[in-house]
Amino acid sequence: MNEPFDLKASIRTIPDYPKPGIMFRDITTLLGDARAFRRAIDELVQPWAGTKVDKVAGMEARGFILGGAIAHQLSIGFVPIRKKGKLPYKKVTIGYSLEYGIDEMEMHVDAVLPGEKVILVDDLIATGGTAEGAVKLLQKIGADVIAACFVIDLPELGGAKKIEALGVPVRTLIEFSGH
Repeated sequence: MNEPFDLKASIRTIPDYPKPGIMFRDITTLLGDARAFRRAIDELVQPWAGTKVDKVAGMEARGFILGGAIAHQLSIGFVPIRKKGKLPYKKVTIGYSLEYGIDEMEMHVDAVLPGEKVILVDDLIATGGTAEGAVKLLQKIGADVIAACFVIDLPELGGAKKIEALGVPVRTLIEFSGH
Protein backbone atom coordinates (compact mmCIF):
# COMPACT_ATOMS: atom_id res chain seq x y z
CA MET A 1 0.00 0.00 0.00
CA ASN A 2 1.28 3.48 -0.88
CA GLU A 3 1.96 6.06 1.79
CA PRO A 4 -0.35 9.08 1.65
CA PHE A 5 1.12 11.87 -0.48
CA ASP A 6 1.97 15.01 1.50
CA LEU A 7 0.72 17.84 -0.71
CA LYS A 8 1.60 20.38 1.98
CA ALA A 9 5.28 19.45 1.69
CA SER A 10 5.27 20.61 -1.93
CA ILE A 11 4.52 24.24 -0.90
CA ARG A 12 7.50 26.50 -0.25
CA THR A 13 7.13 29.00 2.61
CA ILE A 14 9.01 32.29 2.36
CA PRO A 15 9.13 34.24 5.63
CA ASP A 16 8.67 38.02 5.70
CA TYR A 17 7.50 38.32 2.08
CA PRO A 18 6.18 40.65 0.77
CA LYS A 19 6.53 42.38 4.14
CA PRO A 20 7.68 41.50 7.66
CA GLY A 21 5.40 39.10 9.53
CA ILE A 22 3.91 37.50 6.39
CA MET A 23 4.60 33.83 5.67
CA PHE A 24 4.24 33.69 1.87
CA ARG A 25 2.94 30.32 0.60
CA ASP A 26 4.58 29.78 -2.78
CA ILE A 27 2.81 27.24 -5.02
CA THR A 28 5.40 27.43 -7.81
CA THR A 29 7.13 24.46 -6.17
CA LEU A 30 3.85 22.50 -6.27
CA LEU A 31 3.32 23.46 -9.92
CA GLY A 32 6.85 22.33 -10.80
CA ASP A 33 6.40 18.92 -9.18
CA ALA A 34 4.41 16.78 -11.65
CA ARG A 35 3.07 14.44 -8.97
CA ALA A 36 2.01 17.25 -6.64
CA PHE A 37 0.44 19.28 -9.47
CA ARG A 38 -1.58 16.31 -10.73
CA ARG A 39 -2.62 15.40 -7.18
CA ALA A 40 -3.83 18.96 -6.48
CA ILE A 41 -5.84 19.12 -9.72
CA ASP A 42 -7.33 15.65 -9.17
CA GLU A 43 -8.35 16.52 -5.60
CA LEU A 44 -9.85 19.87 -6.60
CA VAL A 45 -11.85 18.21 -9.43
CA GLN A 46 -12.96 15.09 -7.55
CA PRO A 47 -16.26 16.37 -6.06
CA TRP A 48 -17.53 17.44 -9.50
CA ALA A 49 -16.43 14.49 -11.62
CA GLY A 50 -19.55 13.21 -13.39
CA THR A 51 -21.72 16.21 -12.50
CA LYS A 52 -22.91 19.05 -14.74
CA VAL A 53 -20.43 21.92 -14.70
CA ASP A 54 -20.35 24.39 -17.60
CA LYS A 55 -17.25 26.51 -16.94
CA VAL A 56 -14.29 27.01 -14.66
CA ALA A 57 -13.40 30.62 -13.81
CA GLY A 58 -9.88 31.39 -12.63
CA MET A 59 -8.58 34.54 -11.01
CA GLU A 60 -5.42 36.16 -12.29
CA ALA A 61 -2.76 34.79 -12.25
CA ARG A 62 -2.28 31.46 -10.47
CA GLY A 63 -6.00 30.74 -10.83
CA PHE A 64 -5.37 30.67 -14.59
CA ILE A 65 -2.90 27.80 -14.21
CA LEU A 66 -5.05 25.75 -11.85
CA GLY A 67 -8.34 26.63 -13.53
CA GLY A 68 -7.04 25.77 -16.99
CA ALA A 69 -5.93 22.35 -15.79
CA ILE A 70 -9.28 21.73 -14.06
CA ALA A 71 -11.24 22.84 -17.15
CA HIS A 72 -9.17 20.44 -19.25
CA GLN A 73 -9.79 17.60 -16.77
CA LEU A 74 -13.55 18.24 -16.84
CA SER A 75 -13.63 18.91 -20.64
CA ILE A 76 -15.28 22.30 -20.15
CA GLY A 77 -14.45 25.91 -20.97
CA PHE A 78 -12.24 28.26 -18.98
CA VAL A 79 -13.05 31.89 -18.09
CA PRO A 80 -10.29 34.30 -17.06
CA ILE A 81 -11.15 36.89 -14.42
CA ARG A 82 -8.66 39.68 -14.97
CA LYS A 83 -7.42 42.82 -13.33
CA LYS A 84 -9.01 45.95 -14.79
CA GLY A 85 -7.79 47.01 -18.22
CA LYS A 86 -6.54 43.62 -19.48
CA LEU A 87 -9.47 42.40 -21.58
CA PRO A 88 -10.11 43.60 -25.16
CA TYR A 89 -13.85 42.99 -25.58
CA LYS A 90 -17.00 44.26 -23.81
CA LYS A 91 -16.58 43.66 -20.11
CA VAL A 92 -18.46 43.51 -16.85
CA THR A 93 -16.51 45.03 -13.94
CA ILE A 94 -16.76 44.90 -10.16
CA GLY A 95 -14.86 46.55 -7.33
CA TYR A 96 -13.47 44.45 -4.51
CA SER A 97 -11.73 45.05 -1.21
CA LEU A 98 -8.02 44.68 -0.69
CA GLU A 99 -6.19 44.87 2.60
CA TYR A 100 -5.45 48.56 1.95
CA GLY A 101 -8.11 49.89 -0.39
CA ILE A 102 -10.11 48.67 -3.36
CA ASP A 103 -9.37 47.40 -6.85
CA GLU A 104 -11.42 46.22 -9.80
CA MET A 105 -11.64 42.99 -11.76
CA GLU A 106 -13.47 42.17 -14.94
CA MET A 107 -14.49 39.48 -17.38
CA HIS A 108 -15.98 39.47 -20.85
CA VAL A 109 -19.76 39.94 -20.81
CA ASP A 110 -20.28 36.80 -22.92
CA ALA A 111 -17.82 34.52 -21.06
CA VAL A 112 -20.60 32.88 -19.03
CA LEU A 113 -24.25 32.59 -19.99
CA PRO A 114 -27.00 33.16 -17.41
CA GLY A 115 -27.68 29.95 -15.50
CA GLU A 116 -24.38 28.25 -16.37
CA LYS A 117 -22.82 26.33 -13.51
CA VAL A 118 -19.36 27.68 -12.70
CA ILE A 119 -16.54 26.62 -10.38
CA LEU A 120 -14.26 29.46 -9.23
CA VAL A 121 -10.58 28.55 -8.74
CA ASP A 122 -7.51 30.22 -7.24
CA ASP A 123 -4.40 29.12 -5.42
CA LEU A 124 -5.09 30.55 -1.96
CA ILE A 125 -7.87 32.09 0.09
CA ALA A 126 -6.91 34.49 2.86
CA THR A 127 -9.26 37.37 3.73
CA GLY A 128 -11.51 36.45 0.80
CA GLY A 129 -11.82 39.93 -0.70
CA THR A 130 -10.71 38.93 -4.18
CA ALA A 131 -12.72 35.69 -4.20
CA GLU A 132 -15.80 37.51 -2.91
CA GLY A 133 -15.45 40.03 -5.73
CA ALA A 134 -15.09 37.22 -8.29
CA VAL A 135 -18.20 35.40 -6.99
CA LYS A 136 -20.22 38.63 -7.14
CA LEU A 137 -18.90 39.37 -10.64
CA LEU A 138 -19.96 35.92 -11.87
CA GLN A 139 -23.35 36.25 -10.18
CA LYS A 140 -23.80 39.73 -11.68
CA ILE A 141 -23.93 38.19 -15.16
CA GLY A 142 -26.19 35.34 -14.04
CA ALA A 143 -23.74 32.50 -13.38
CA ASP A 144 -24.62 29.83 -10.82
CA VAL A 145 -21.39 29.62 -8.81
CA ILE A 146 -21.56 26.06 -7.50
CA ALA A 147 -18.20 26.06 -5.70
CA ALA A 148 -15.01 27.97 -4.99
CA CYS A 149 -11.83 25.86 -4.89
CA PHE A 150 -8.43 26.76 -3.49
CA VAL A 151 -5.29 24.74 -2.89
CA ILE A 152 -4.50 26.68 0.31
CA ASP A 153 -6.71 28.12 3.06
CA LEU A 154 -5.52 30.52 5.76
CA PRO A 155 -8.54 29.89 8.02
CA GLU A 156 -7.61 32.46 10.67
CA LEU A 157 -8.22 35.22 8.10
CA GLY A 158 -11.83 34.09 7.52
CA GLY A 159 -12.00 34.17 3.71
CA ALA A 160 -13.63 30.77 3.27
CA LYS A 161 -16.40 31.72 5.69
CA LYS A 162 -16.99 34.94 3.72
CA ILE A 163 -17.50 32.93 0.50
CA GLU A 164 -19.73 30.36 2.23
CA ALA A 165 -21.85 33.27 3.54
CA LEU A 166 -22.60 34.05 -0.14
CA GLY A 167 -24.08 30.54 -0.47
CA VAL A 168 -21.04 29.13 -2.30
CA PRO A 169 -19.43 25.95 -0.92
CA VAL A 170 -15.65 26.18 -0.51
CA ARG A 171 -13.18 23.37 -1.16
CA THR A 172 -9.60 23.67 0.06
CA LEU A 173 -6.84 21.07 0.15
CA ILE A 174 -4.33 22.46 2.65
CA GLU A 175 -4.53 24.74 5.68
CA PHE A 176 -1.75 26.88 7.09
CA SER A 177 -2.07 28.79 10.34
CA GLY A 178 -1.25 32.49 10.49
CA HIS A 179 -1.11 34.78 7.50
